[in-house]
Amino acid sequence: MNRPIKTAQIGIGHNHASEKMRTVRAFPELFEVVGICEPDPAWRAPRGTLDVYQGLPWLDEEALFNTPGLDAVMVETDVWNLTPVARRCIDRGLHVHMDKPAGEDLAEFTALLERARMRKRVLQLAYMYRYNPAIMYARDQVRRGALGELFAVDAVMSTEHPREYREWLRHFKGGAMYIFGCHLIDLVIGFLGRPLRVIPFLKRTGHEGVEVPDTTLAVLEYPRGISTVRVSSVEVNGYGRRQVVILGTQGSIEIKPIERPTVVTFAKGGGGDIYGDRKAVVELPPMNGRYDELLLDFARCVRGEKENPFDYEHELLIHKATLMASGFENITW
Repeated sequence: MNRPIKTAQIGIGHNHASEKMRTVRAFPELFEVVGICEPDPAWRAPRGTLDVYQGLPWLDEEALFNTPGLDAVMVETDVWNLTPVARRCIDRGLHVHMDKPAGEDLAEFTALLERARMRKRVLQLAYMYRYNPAIMYARDQVRRGALGELFAVDAVMSTEHPREYREWLRHFKGGAMYIFGCHLIDLVIGFLGRPLRVIPFLKRTGHEGVEVPDTTLAVLEYPRGISTVRVSSVEVNGYGRRQVVILGTQGSIEIKPIERPTVVTFAKGGGGDIYGDRKAVVELPPMNGRYDELLLDFARCVRGEKENPFDYEHELLIHKATLMASGFENITW
């Protein structure tokens, strides 16, 4: 495919929706945005006037699907509608970039993955940290064997959310763990593979009278170590403390904060004072847009230039672990 990918967006209710649109419109040589669909006036009124949507046609879903030459859809609905909308897109033979998490109905998501596999459609989940420069650096160091044998990953992704947002988290059994922990679970499993089990700790501070799991921890057990995912919606400067620490027998990498500006510290094992702070600071190039590399890779996959590096099996594994961490029972690998 040499022409730009004809792309549409269904839903503007997801919190990442507008910036996804901003990203694809920044690359007109790769994406031709042909329309938007948002049937819910509760979202159309406050967000439909945003600058990123100006000049684009608003279509109902059927008209959007019938757009001549449509190749792909970005699904950015309310979280609970993501999977069924993505299924309708796949059934129309379209490639899909789908925000996350992938729904509390595991059978529904499993069916979506199977449909995408059968139709050989790209289904990209919007885990943007996969393409974070610091994470990519760490992944490269692990591939090179610089850290020796990995045995643990500790990850934190917290924020000090306003009351209104914490009220919204009541939609989900796992609260903050479900919405944010999925990002970190993706990273832990990306480095260490499938855990033996996932143990959730979903606590409620009751801050401002909001009863929702807002201070949460998931423990991922591995044969040779324990990894942790910690998520809070009530942590002062939680955004600044977002971090990932990857631990190996020959070295460790600390990424803090995950978001820009990102500084990676690398502590090499062997020799020196074990009680000293043996580290080298690695200054990485600044990130471009938060979703640039994510959606540029989506374009490469849609155009047939590469296989999706995060296949259907990986996405199912991540989602099962996310549901386990969110307190869902009777889920097996």
